[in-house]
Amino acid sequence: MSTVTPPHGSGTTAATTAPLPATALPARAASPAAPPRRSGLDWRIRFGFLSLVWGFSFLLIKVGTHGYTPLQVTLGRLFFGTAVLAVALVVKRERLPRGARTWGHLIVAAFLLNALPFSLFAFSELTISSTLAGICNATTPLWGMALSLVALSEDRPTRRRVAGLGIGFIGVLTVLGAWQGFSGLDLAGTAMALVASLSYAIGWIYVRRTLAGSGHSNLSLTGAQLLLATVQLAVVTPVFTALPTHIAVVPLLAITALGILGTGLAFLIQYGLVAEVGPTTAQMVTYFVPVIATAAGVAALGESLSWSTPVGAVIVLAGAALTQPRARIRT
Repeated sequence: MSTVTPPHGSGTTAATTAPLPATALPARAASPAAPPRRSGLDWRIRFGFLSLVWGFSFLLIKVGTHGYTPLQVTLGRLFFGTAVLAVALVVKRERLPRGARTWGHLIVAAFLLNALPFSLFAFSELTISSTLAGICNATTPLWGMALSLVALSEDRPTRRRVAGLGIGFIGVLTVLGAWQGFSGLDLAGTAMALVASLSYAIGWIYVRRTLAGSGHSNLSLTGAQLLLATVQLAVVTPVFTALPTHIAVVPLLAITALGILGTGLAFLIQYGLVAEVGPTTAQMVTYFVPVIATAAGVAALGESLSWSTPVGAVIVLAGAALTQPRARIRT
């Protein structure tokens, strides 16, 4: 659920496979004197709704794979998400970006921020719980910080950020039960979920280096990004999967909700939050997503939960929080 809008400053944010689910500054920032744009609905309500949508995305992915292949789940999700943004573009009378160079960079962004991580999360949930997938998604800020220190010269390490990275790593080992030799853990599925989170971080850095200051709106860039990701999956999916022999209604409804709510609508809500309360505050949704994903997986799917999972998740989120700029909430 990540957008192509480049992060600002040293912080990167996570979105779920939803979501990304990621918060970033608008490509065309308002002048410092311009007041923040406000929606009719209080930003706290939209923040809570976004947290719920992205948190439940992992459950929806799991349900979707009960009737369709991971690539089909991802293709459906991208299709419905793109449809929502297409409607928004028409309503707001905005056009897709122009220029071969911009579209070339968007092809790469679509792969790194949508096609690849969405698919990897779907494949991972064939063998791991939606709870574990949601917690793996929370490692994205850790990947982002580690990579930005190498790839972005303006990002300088601080004791606080390095400590956050180390704490987050300890949290990951706690979730995975390292002291037990990773007993009972599906290493392939877990690795795919972690690589999906890494892909988000790589994608954000790529976008920051190539599309920052492009002059196009968030909606225009993300609409093009999702369109390209949909095309990528539309090409790949028929090659590796066969058409389903029957329509599985409940999984199809889950995929539809994942696309419309967890991808298309979530992006639109996120833009409003970034514009109104700033990217640092908006990115705090990251810390609620694994909590909701865990609760949804245990309550709705009956997934087991050992003590190390919630404890490790708290440690991961604490480390991720230390790697980010301190939020200053505007009311």
